[in-house]
Amino acid sequence: MEPVTLTTDRLVLRPVGPHDTDAVYAAAQDPDIQRWTTLPSPYLPEHARSFTEQLVPEGWANASMFTFGVFLPDGPLTGMLALTMHSLATAEIGFWTAKEHRGRGYTTEAALTAVRWAFTHLAVDRVEWRAEVGNTASRAVAEHAGFTLEGTLRSAVNNKGVRRDCWVASLLPSDLGLPSTAPYLPAPTPSDGD
Repeated sequence: MEPVTLTTDRLVLRPVGPHDTDAVYAAAQDPDIQRWTTLPSPYLPEHARSFTEQLVPEGWANASMFTFGVFLPDGPLTGMLALTMHSLATAEIGFWTAKEHRGRGYTTEAALTAVRWAFTHLAVDRVEWRAEVGNTASRAVAEHAGFTLEGTLRSAVNNKGVRRDCWVASLLPSDLGLPSTAPYLPAPTPSDGD
């Protein structure tokens, strides 16, 4: 798939490339990013190079992972966001925010923009968010974006060789007033007559 650029009033979401390696490396030095994500720790220059020169372009080329750098219109990197494709029209969203840009709603805005694109251009019917239990900042972004928390999965993430519990939430096209590619029949609730 050809890479795309998405824009909002405040942000530009575009695939990162070799010219972004230094910015990705600098932002990923934040201990919180290294603690709560699966990025290598310590995060070395060669990790950033591999990410911008191989991982991102390959993900777009084989339509397995759509990674966007989140930028302010005047250039600075505010964070990263990726949609990893799974089977059955499902994608998983992951993101991190550069320390100096947290608390401004940029990541929520970027997440909603990328998810709308996935629903309307990739035939995705479900976007999942997962984060290690305790990552309250990531959970706040998911909740602000309208994700529905579905529970806690035991031993569901492996972060640097340690299995940990994670929260899981989802966003559906109907949550954003968009049509699904397939009909959705929710399970009956006890108030539905059972």
